[in-house]
Amino acid sequence: MSVIDKDSIKKKLDSGEFKSCDKPTGASAGWWQSFKRIQDGKENIIPCVTCIQCKTIISYDAQKTGSKTLKLHYENCKIRPVIAPKITTHFTSQKYDKVSIHCEYWSYGHDDSSSTTSKPNKSSSSAAAAGAPIVVKGVYTQIEPICDALQIDRRNCDQNMVSISFNRIDPLFMYTQLLKEALLEIEDDDTESINELVEYCRLHSDASEKTLKMIEKEYRNHTPIWWYTGPFFIYSMLNRGLRLMEVDIILKMGFFIRHLHQYITDLHRKQQSSKAAMPSKFQVFRGQGLSMEAFEKMKKTKGGLMSFNTFLSTSRNREISFESFARPAAFDANTVGILFIMSINTAVCTASSTPFVNVKDVGLYDDQEEEILFSTHTIFRIDRIERIEDKHTDRLWQVNLTLAGNQDDDFNKLTVHLRKDHSWATGWARLGHILIKLGEPAKAEHLYQLLLQRASSDGDRANYNLQLGLVYKDIGEYSKAITFYERAIDIYKKMSPPSQLNLAAAYNNIGSVYDNMGEYSKALSSYERALEIQKIALPPNHPDLATSYNNIGMVYDKMGEYSKTLSSYERSLEIRKIALPPNHPDLAASYNNIGSVYYNMGEYSKALSSYEQSLEIRKIALPPNHPDLVASYNNIGAVYDNMGEYSKALSLYERSLEIRKIALPPNHPDLVAYYN
Repeated sequence: MSVIDKDSIKKKLDSGEFKSCDKPTGASAGWWQSFKRIQDGKENIIPCVTCIQCKTIISYDAQKTGSKTLKLHYENCKIRPVIAPKITTHFTSQKYDKVSIHCEYWSYGHDDSSSTTSKPNKSSSSAAAAGAPIVVKGVYTQIEPICDALQIDRRNCDQNMVSISFNRIDPLFMYTQLLKEALLEIEDDDTESINELVEYCRLHSDASEKTLKMIEKEYRNHTPIWWYTGPFFIYSMLNRGLRLMEVDIILKMGFFIRHLHQYITDLHRKQQSSKAAMPSKFQVFRGQGLSMEAFEKMKKTKGGLMSFNTFLSTSRNREISFESFARPAAFDANTVGILFIMSINTAVCTASSTPFVNVKDVGLYDDQEEEILFSTHTIFRIDRIERIEDKHTDRLWQVNLTLAGNQDDDFNKLTVHLRKDHSWATGWARLGHILIKLGEPAKAEHLYQLLLQRASSDGDRANYNLQLGLVYKDIGEYSKAITFYERAIDIYKKMSPPSQLNLAAAYNNIGSVYDNMGEYSKALSSYERALEIQKIALPPNHPDLATSYNNIGMVYDKMGEYSKTLSSYERSLEIRKIALPPNHPDLAASYNNIGSVYYNMGEYSKALSSYEQSLEIRKIALPPNHPDLVASYNNIGAVYDNMGEYSKALSLYERSLEIRKIALPPNHPDLVAYYN
């Protein structure tokens, strides 16, 4: 590979060697028509989705621009072709200063005579190291090879952008699984959904009009896998939506997610009952790049679970996975090259509803990669991580995985309970609630505002107002939260019959806002109204009653009324011990709260006992660097500190600090305060 520094490129631009051309003429026009012809057959090259933001970096659309212009989008660009000397773009050195380019493809000698021009000079390695050099991936005299090279790098970028979750039994990990369920249970009108996707793409993407009309007219003529594996925008847009949890994209592509999953499920059943069935145990491979941050998370989760949070493309061909995807990623300064080796047991696939299909004969292209496609959010256990010896790089790693499905006992217990927590909501409403739990309040707000506009019943309007109140509470906009909660309460009261449990939830939520605002009398009044309704509407050991008792206890604690606090916390714990699995984080929270009351009352031995019970649950239920573990070690340390057992206190404080240093950035306020 050649390496060119940015100054060299800029000099060529300033000297006029690269000239702007709206309408190529002569030999250049012929070359351009060749480029355009290839584009028409390979839309996923142009537009070529190849950057972190999935922005199109090259596009051609004569209908929109009115001219045959090769157009570059400069935001977050990573790959672009450089076309010299006769055809370039509206491209100035001033714009170039703002470009973040990862690599370029140089094309020379486009004239009919195939004349050659001087090729770019290679810069020294020292120059490369000094100034974030641009990697020139190749120098070409024909347009077809440059398009093929762009296609390969586009695939690499898409491959590297698949979202992965690493956790043991952290509830946030479970929520990604519930997200899948929420997406698959939504039922929209297919025709309307297709039209909405097309209109969205016309406004918000560079998808060609030709492709959009094709989707409008021919969507049902082809299988979902045909569309997914074809040279269209669908693969990249879908992966982007699921990776970044972009509500607009998920809303517009929800129908396709369901269609693709259902098609994989049906075809899996058909293939596995035929002569072409996969053996009961087999291996597949996947090469990709991982950021250093993601790679470190994976190493810390060795022995635990990980989930690929989109449809998972794998190959039975190790060489293609390694050479085409893993190895190139190792030479990117921002990624580590990973070769996943996945052991699959078809019995686990059946038991955990994890369908897969052999793409041969159903995808758009000939299946040279021997692709095996899994449905979305497939779960694996991380067995082994080891370096691949290579004389050119130390950034190649092999990761052995075993398909786990949802067979982990602890995983199942918590997921079942979390699923019950969301049983009140279905479809898009459930998706919004999960977004809140995943720490994405802004995206949840956007979704609920859209749903509120579409709402056709009082029940839906009240529920969306309730959820918007929860969103605004989470982001600290308390006055807005109260406004939406009060709207929900007004609607619930007017419904016939009144929606009692939803009314109780609204009172609980508005009490939480007043609590955060320090208005404890109002908070207590709202919590007690919620509890009164729940006592009538719910069985005596329902978890929602435990939540209300806990909320009341928290207010009394802040008011300094410790006997009332302790009584409320203990009643909450009694219910939770009956209603929840023994390793549920809410049980740990109850023990921690009781320990806090005893600590404030100076009863240190009782505080120690409660804090230690809380810690034992958290060590089982949470990942090793979870912030709640920091609190537990710190609380126990404080008890020993007050009991005069300073060596034990110091040991626990140091353990707390170790986790903080791993979990928090070095300038985080909690770390600064801790050192002070």
